[in-house]
Amino acid sequence: MGSALASDHVYLPDTVSTAAKILVVGHFAVGKTTFVGTLSEIRPLRTEETLSEAGAHIDDLAGVPEKSTTTVAMDFGRLTLSEELVLYLFGAPGQKRFTRLWRDMTHGALGALVLADTRRLDQSFDVMGLLEEHAVPYAVAVNRFDDAPSYPDEEIREALDLLPETPLVTCDARDRISSTHALIALVQYLQTRLAQENM
Repeated sequence: MGSALASDHVYLPDTVSTAAKILVVGHFAVGKTTFVGTLSEIRPLRTEETLSEAGAHIDDLAGVPEKSTTTVAMDFGRLTLSEELVLYLFGAPGQKRFTRLWRDMTHGALGALVLADTRRLDQSFDVMGLLEEHAVPYAVAVNRFDDAPSYPDEEIREALDLLPETPLVTCDARDRISSTHALIALVQYLQTRLAQENM
């Protein structure tokens, strides 16, 4: 399925002078593929495969029994912010067995948006720990699922042990406006950090 923003403009205009790599990460079945596809202005690259019996003992389907596919390499999308700036969105697979790929994807990343699910917040720690290990700044976006419990931001911050300055927002990865707001929160945070570093 194509992006909600997909157009015939496959090639970047000559005016683009800056490209930034943004990671979209999170645990298994948290909505990364959907998020990238929702925001990408081009048809996103997806590497989804059907879940197999071989992976039944590896991929934890607790809480997501309807899940039938999984990303096996990455998702890739593009979002042009202005005539000069374009964001490349890289969605990482969520299973811990892809840790080596996660590490490779952090190289050159300006920042990351960590998608989280309130039904499985504890599964976010591996991804956040890896980002911190590689000094990749991140924001957290709680992806709203219809059957997921809702908690006050303070409780989610405490559960995830977030620093006070780490942005925490909610989004619906299926909705372009909601997903855009989550990405804006990350970009604003990155701009603030950059300004502080240059002071």
